[in-house]
Amino acid sequence: MNLLLLDRAVWSLVLDLLDALTTGCYEHIMRTKETKCKWGHKMWDASKCDLCGDCLVRCRYVDYDKEKAVAEIRLLMEGKDADILTKCITCIACNDYCPTGADPSNLIFKMQERIGTSPIVVALAPFLDVITKGLEGQGEPGHLIAGDPDKPVLSLDSFDFGEIPEGTLDSQLFKGMTVVRGIEYMSLVGCVHMGGESFVEKYGQRVIDKLASLGKDIVYFHNEGFALVHVKAKEYGITVPFGYMHLFEHLRNYLRDHQSSISKLGKKVAYQANCATRYVPEQDDFLDEIFELIGVKRPPRLYERLNAVCCTAPIINTNRELAIGIQEKNVKDAIECGADALITSCPYCDRVMRRPTSQLSLTKIFITDLCRIALGEKPWPEG
Repeated sequence: MNLLLLDRAVWSLVLDLLDALTTGCYEHIMRTKETKCKWGHKMWDASKCDLCGDCLVRCRYVDYDKEKAVAEIRLLMEGKDADILTKCITCIACNDYCPTGADPSNLIFKMQERIGTSPIVVALAPFLDVITKGLEGQGEPGHLIAGDPDKPVLSLDSFDFGEIPEGTLDSQLFKGMTVVRGIEYMSLVGCVHMGGESFVEKYGQRVIDKLASLGKDIVYFHNEGFALVHVKAKEYGITVPFGYMHLFEHLRNYLRDHQSSISKLGKKVAYQANCATRYVPEQDDFLDEIFELIGVKRPPRLYERLNAVCCTAPIINTNRELAIGIQEKNVKDAIECGADALITSCPYCDRVMRRPTSQLSLTKIFITDLCRIALGEKPWPEG
């Protein structure tokens, strides 16, 4: 095996495991504020770019050869407009394709914000204005549902309660937890999908301080919130004064500790990863453990893990033809692998994938609902 070809996420995990074995902190790998960022500064680093062009040659949403890909990156490095700024759908996959860890997505996002003419940036500018006002204290206040003093906080990011599957907060999975939502608690990481790459640097400490004021550890319902404290805070030197956990680890822990309450489902599922999974790929291990605990299998398919495709939420209103084409290929791939359902973990992905899964007769289930089905809280969806 050529070790140089190992994916950078794999190397990161290997290094963390070695560190854990020598320090005895295995229980805290990639989970708490004490965790180190093994790859250091993960924002765009021109010194790491060897202009190989792999990031854009392998992009599923453009058709660039190496010469075109290198030319595009050169333009961006020179601070100039480039075709990729219009074509990029902000899926972050180019980071995984980059063999040197230069973080090309960050360069693209910075330039999309600076140039400001990308269809995504133009179309979503009004939403970014609302977010800005909310972060500056001029919007609607957030919501807090007080829980038991000894239980952690469940952060729903900025998602409305209506965007979370019905009955979620009444589930035994989250019993007694304080719940918060609103722009003042939002992850900011997702702002790259609307031309707001700078928002983490501008407002990251403010959001984290707001969560810290609750005086509890945080369980993040969405990948982007976890990515803010686990990845982006380290990049920008932002202090995270509380312990935190990803939703998948929380679900895994609960299911592991309540195995007698689980009825094995005996199903096959495909998983729709959201874009922020690219920042925290190690959380996929917890998802696999969840599936094993509740008795579902995840058959191999084309569009998963490194090759996962975007749900297309960022471009559904700017390039609908491309979006629909991607969705249909994705759902058909899930069906062809024998999946009984497509599992989502992001409210936006869940909403966007509603139409194609319904049209192609594939059941769609949010990850928390899948766990609730296994715990007997609700039935498997009909049809």
